[in-house]
Amino acid sequence: MMDDAVPVSRRPAFDIRTVPVDRPWTWLAAGWRDVMAAPHVSLACGAVVVAVSGLLTLGLWMAEMPYLVLPMLAGFMLVGPMMAIGLYETSRRIGAGERPTLGILFSAWRRNPERLAYMGLILALVLLAWVRVATLLYAIFFSSMNPTFGRLIETLLFSPVSIPFLMVGSLVGLGFATIVFALSAVSIPMLLDRDVPLTTAIGTSVAAVRANLPAMALWAALIVLFTAFGLATLYLGLLVSMPLIGHATWHAYKDIVR
Repeated sequence: MMDDAVPVSRRPAFDIRTVPVDRPWTWLAAGWRDVMAAPHVSLACGAVVVAVSGLLTLGLWMAEMPYLVLPMLAGFMLVGPMMAIGLYETSRRIGAGERPTLGILFSAWRRNPERLAYMGLILALVLLAWVRVATLLYAIFFSSMNPTFGRLIETLLFSPVSIPFLMVGSLVGLGFATIVFALSAVSIPMLLDRDVPLTTAIGTSVAAVRANLPAMALWAALIVLFTAFGLATLYLGLLVSMPLIGHATWHAYKDIVR
């Protein structure tokens, strides 16, 4: 049997720890050490994310649907946890004293394929719901406008309905992001690491967030900040910020769930 296909650990017992509010900085430091320990894997994952983001944006431009660009950018944070599976596995192997290879990016899901697939389906459905809601909001506020790709930012930020649109859209987006964060904060690394049901992993994630609200609120804010930096640099910043967040998420899981 290939090493990549080794079953997850069968350790059903675990505890949720309460951590200090500043603990996310420790997770980031540990994540950065993993980036440096396996730069070939980390940067390759970041490069894939940059390429996919650019291609999606190009596709929306060619399809003359520029109004979907912002929902897509916001939706990036909804599916990001699944895109980081290879990074979680990389950190797991580094912690076990193994040398990660590029193949991890394509084989990590094999440790628990069925439950990870169901988790991915849940996040995909949330993303589709968000895109649908965002499209409806755009139709409500900008029903008489059809800006080109080049005038999209001008229309969204400087039209008479920009402020109410951005306020409502931000609140709705925050609601979706909060749900996804609570569901996935530690559940996906847990499914990769332990032989637990999907409901147990999700329940543990929600309980971990609830038990560590100050620290997890800071962690969520840092994820948004690093992701926003990546998006604001025409996706190039995601080359580093995506791997950093992914590795740090693994250490957050290992720190909180014992």
